[in-house]
Amino acid sequence: MELFFDCIPCMLKQALEAARKTTSDVEIHDKVVCETINLMTNYKKYRNSPDLAREIHRIVKEQTGIKDPYSKIKEKDLEAAKMVYPYLKDFIQSKENSLYWALKIAATGNNIDAAVYSDIDVKKCIEKELEKEFSICDIDIMEKKLQTASNILIIGDNTGETIFDKVMIESFPNIHITYGVRSEPIINDVTEKDAVASGLDQVSKIVSTGCSAPGAILEDCSKEFIDIYNKSDIIISKGQGNYEALSEEKGNMFFLLKAKCPMISRKLNVNLNEYIFKYGGAKQS
Repeated sequence: MELFFDCIPCMLKQALEAARKTTSDVEIHDKVVCETINLMTNYKKYRNSPDLAREIHRIVKEQTGIKDPYSKIKEKDLEAAKMVYPYLKDFIQSKENSLYWALKIAATGNNIDAAVYSDIDVKKCIEKELEKEFSICDIDIMEKKLQTASNILIIGDNTGETIFDKVMIESFPNIHITYGVRSEPIINDVTEKDAVASGLDQVSKIVSTGCSAPGAILEDCSKEFIDIYNKSDIIISKGQGNYEALSEEKGNMFFLLKAKCPMISRKLNVNLNEYIFKYGGAKQS
């Protein structure tokens, strides 16, 4: 997916927020902002938003000297998500269409970071979001593919929502699951360390994409991951970053996300903050 003009001010704000989360040193904030602005003068050379975001957060890491600026935030998100895990298990067991609700739970998990850092009850927030239906839902295609699939690749997004992904995985039939994670810390996205902390290693095989961007850019992924990608019967791409990186790629890809960005919602032709489970199709090269 192309890089929009509207992404530029959003990413500048994100760079400053990341610097402020790491240090109170105003001089460092200034250096981060100045370097980010300078970087953005050549924004056209970046393939998509995750590609540019990776370079911006590299600046934050270099200027602050912190390799994982969001580590404490991820820990807090994961702790909050674990608290609602029993509720999520009870919730899905009470539903008839377990596949639909497994997907909806996984999509709803994208709210965990916003819920934790707002003055609201996390469980009540999740309950409210679960009431909202998918705006686009290609579950009929998913059901058909599950009849013959022997494996699923899930490409993870944020750390906090991995607990919600675990509920989804536990609801799938007896099928091999591989869970793709970022190769190194980037924003609040899931790494192998985070995935293990959430217990995903108990229900799936965790692999690094080999890509450090906040979206799995296939050109930058490892050979090991590409081999898994190409052999996967079903691929579930989670979140906006992965959608931006993968929406033009081929593969039996389903995009599972909440359209929290105006550019994403416009691209998908849905309203802001609506939920999506969309089959991207087995695109031909």
